[in-house]
Amino acid sequence: MTVGLVIVSHSSKIAEGVIELAAQMAPNVQMAAAGGTSDSPSRIGTSLEKVQSALEEAERGDGVVVLTDLGSAVMTAEMTLEFLSPDTRSRIRLPQAALVEGAVAAAVQAESGGTVDEVASAAERAIVSIDPESLEPFVSHGAAAPGPPAPLEAAAEPAVTGAWTLPNKMGLHARPAAVIARALTDLDAEVTINGVDGKSVMLLMSLALGEGKELHAEATGPDAHKAIEYIGGEVTAGFGEL
Repeated sequence: MTVGLVIVSHSSKIAEGVIELAAQMAPNVQMAAAGGTSDSPSRIGTSLEKVQSALEEAERGDGVVVLTDLGSAVMTAEMTLEFLSPDTRSRIRLPQAALVEGAVAAAVQAESGGTVDEVASAAERAIVSIDPESLEPFVSHGAAAPGPPAPLEAAAEPAVTGAWTLPNKMGLHARPAAVIARALTDLDAEVTINGVDGKSVMLLMSLALGEGKELHAEATGPDAHKAIEYIGGEVTAGFGEL
């Protein structure tokens, strides 16, 4: 079993679209959409009944993380949770997270077997991760954080490195980014790929590395060699897309 996700949006199309995107990276995670009102056809708004039904659909025993869009969607979700039994409510989390980025990060964490608290935390971190300084060196430090250059930190241990040319047509798009992030999460290693955290699917996607671009990885820690070998194997195989 894995932690499930519920997507609450004012629009049924948005809720279904977010699930379509997240499911590309986490096919084994149970997700349910609660978008729009309960009318037929559905109108823009939120529905307590739809959220209740989605929670029942997503819950498989390990808990559910609920992601919402606008403020009243949060209110509807909170009202729904008030009707749950204490036991069921204890397995539900409503993180403060951006809908799309949070859902993708949460789905990847759930696919990796994370607990409900770990999945909720991944969703919340997805907001913090998207800051300009995180995109260095692809965004210059001067552009990301005007002011004195950041001091260089001394390396604690030699890093294991690898570099490969992306052979697949779509390059490091959403699905390969999720594949790498999920695998690295299970390893005891600090890994950067082209300067960003290799365990963050959002930052990997932000690199926008296309076919023919070089992917450079650095890893430290007990599983550093294993991490580099895994990345190299996936890139060389074109992430199964060749």
